[in-house]
Formats: sequence, structure tokens, C-alpha cells
Amino acid sequence: MRESKIEKADRKRHKAAGRRLVKFVSPGLLGMPDDLLLAPIPPEHQELVARYFRFVEYKRPDGKPRASQERRHAELRAMGFVVDVVDRVSTEP
Repeated sequence: MRESKIEKADRKRHKAAGRRLVKFVSPGLLGMPDDLLLAPIPPEHQELVARYFRFVEYKRPDGKPRASQERRHAELRAMGFVVDVVDRVSTEP
């Protein structure tokens, strides 16, 4: 059986369950897995998860995400994830 057939079936199964599989590409870091599996986070766990995992979108100063990015950010936030849009250099650790 082809890897692509297994992947397609797995994506369909997770989507039906309200989860998302997203391609993961990490140039320069060999051996990383193919995808990230994102499951909705229950409200009581969102704060804890945000301490260890969040999405970050970088923009130039005063830059705004494109409409497609805004839609994706909204989808991730609806699942309980934090999406930060960073347009400044921070001095915080």
C-alpha cells in the first residue's frame, strides 16, 4: 500500500473527528515528522497548553496578516490554540 493512500485515509479520519493534520516542514532539521495533529483543546486546558505550545506569525512593524492568514488564525483559535502576531522585537525572555 502506498504511503499517500495511508495518509489520505488518516487525514479523512481525523477531519471527521474534528481534528486537523497539518503538513510540517522544518528545513535544516532532518528527521522531523511529516505532520502535526491538532485536536480541539477543552477550555479548562487552554491556558496550560498555551504555556507550552502556540502559533506565531511574524510581520513587519504595523504589518497585518493577509485575509487567508486571518481565516486560518480564526480556525486555530476556535480550536483553543493561541496565535500570536508579532510585529516588534521583544525584550522579554
